[in-house]
Amino acid sequence: MSFKDNLFIASQYVVPQHLLSRAVGALAETEIEWVKNPLINLFIKKFGVNMSEAQRQTASEFSCFNDFFTRELIDGARPIEGDASVLCSPADGAVSQRGEIVDGRIFQAKGQDYCLTELLGGDAKRAAPFMGGEFATIYLSPKDYHRVHMPMAGKLRDMIYVPGDLFSVNQVTAENVPRLFARNERVVCIFDTDKGPMAMVLVGAMIVAAVETVWAGHIAPPRRELKVSEYGAPVDVSLEKGAEMGRFKLGSTVILCHPKGVVDWKDAFEAGSPVRMGEAIADLS
Repeated sequence: MSFKDNLFIASQYVVPQHLLSRAVGALAETEIEWVKNPLINLFIKKFGVNMSEAQRQTASEFSCFNDFFTRELIDGARPIEGDASVLCSPADGAVSQRGEIVDGRIFQAKGQDYCLTELLGGDAKRAAPFMGGEFATIYLSPKDYHRVHMPMAGKLRDMIYVPGDLFSVNQVTAENVPRLFARNERVVCIFDTDKGPMAMVLVGAMIVAAVETVWAGHIAPPRRELKVSEYGAPVDVSLEKGAEMGRFKLGSTVILCHPKGVVDWKDAFEAGSPVRMGEAIADLS
């Protein structure tokens, strides 16, 4: 690892992660034109954001940076693979890792792994259906579309807010910070589907201003402690395949977990490969 990478990793252990993220979040919400317009334009140029697929294409059309970052796309920009026998990607990004959950552990990168039960909030009963199953980790880079959609139809059973750190989630950090995804702040969503339970984990990261879901809005408990919200009658949240389920204000990672024997990953869906929301990533059994 280079000196620059070492310095980057070390700095994350000493900076006030939550304070920094709140400060960046406040900046990302400002509606002052001479602040937000240059910031948006600089971001577009630096990261090569493709604005031709966005419904609004100039900085002045967005109320703030976060409005730009969670921009909606034009109709047809992300066709959804509609066949019920396939699983779709929930987000734009790149495949960090995918594979089998072995002995309750999920592979992170280069000798790093973490505990499935810890990832899902520490409840062994909640994690049990996914033991021996399959996982996929998708990293959303700054230039990507940052709304998260349903990879298959499902009915929400539980939403678990898990407090934690806010390390960066890029490849360098994934390779060098132990238990990265199980120690960062995250929102765990458990859905019931025709193929059994499905876990979708929205992982927070350094300077991520917020995680939102379509049913609960901005996830910001008054205290940073684990919170489990159960759903069902009379609060029924059922989402069709391809429907928006959440969004990141500044980028992060989505982790999918499925029981054993449910998914068979497509050959092209492998570590390091780019992926776009809506495209088929696995066959469903």
